[in-house]
Amino acid sequence: MKVIDYFIMDNIENSLSSKSMPEEKHSVKLITLVEFLGLTKIWVSDDIEETLISRTDINRPGLVFTGYFGHFEADRIQIIGNAEYSYLRSLNGSDRSKYLREYFNMKPVCTIFAHNLEVFPEAIKFAKENNVPIFQTPSATSAFMAALISKLNLELAPRITRHGVFVEVYGEGILILGESGIGKSETAIELVKRGHRLIADDAVEIKKVSAITLIGTAPELIRHYVELRGIGMVDIRRIFGMGAVKLTEKIDLVIKLEEWKNDKLYERFGLNTEYVEIMGINVPAVTIPVQPGRNLAIIFEIAAMNNRQKKMGYDTAVELNKRLTEHINAEQDR
Repeated sequence: MKVIDYFIMDNIENSLSSKSMPEEKHSVKLITLVEFLGLTKIWVSDDIEETLISRTDINRPGLVFTGYFGHFEADRIQIIGNAEYSYLRSLNGSDRSKYLREYFNMKPVCTIFAHNLEVFPEAIKFAKENNVPIFQTPSATSAFMAALISKLNLELAPRITRHGVFVEVYGEGILILGESGIGKSETAIELVKRGHRLIADDAVEIKKVSAITLIGTAPELIRHYVELRGIGMVDIRRIFGMGAVKLTEKIDLVIKLEEWKNDKLYERFGLNTEYVEIMGINVPAVTIPVQPGRNLAIIFEIAAMNNRQKKMGYDTAVELNKRLTEHINAEQDR
């Protein structure tokens, strides 16, 4: 087993047939979101660094300010936009204080005022009493919510770690799977020499950011490193430059490497599309038999371009089959 395998053996698969690590619940620090979104701090507690967000859902507490607290979930980030703000301003002072007190007594994880709306003094008072952070953003409510949800989906996405190599070839993210020693890392190095980019070697962290999208990256500790048997650890970024590496990419294709088996029938026409299921998403896949003399780098480039061509609506195998069918029908009609 490789050195990196030993180091992270509890987090990755030890072989192609191993099952992936189970999905885990993740969280993100509230302060990380604040810095990323450029929020203005109106009031925050001393323990803001320890406040964690674990929900991708957000909420606009309009009904809460009318006195209805059914289904209110305090662990969601609360957004106050023009509609909620205008309603609160329309109330007399005692009613506004009543509803704001009841709202902050529910201890929402944080409250954000959009459009740089001026925060009510009583809101700050009740926020301090209940230790609820308050922020402002100059952004419009809808635009801000879209940016926030996108960030939360990325940070809180379910994820697994798989044993493999991840590269970008002609804009296509290719996840390379195969038994240890089959030549995954060597192929990745050859692809980098040909102008493509390395994302991860040996351990690929996969995030499910939507119902149809998987994003792959490398664990930070071993990012940009490749282990070559007989040489040792190689820093791709320092040897080949920043243009040879990439932090993350969408997984578009899975290529499985295996030793050539003379008694196995490999795909030669391409009409049948193979898929690999990763976290409930089917990803197109091909199996490449490995034997001396095969130029895997060129095969990977062709596989990447062919997969991209299929996504653009052209399938070579289907087109050739159509032409053959038309030729046969024409011959029969003579």
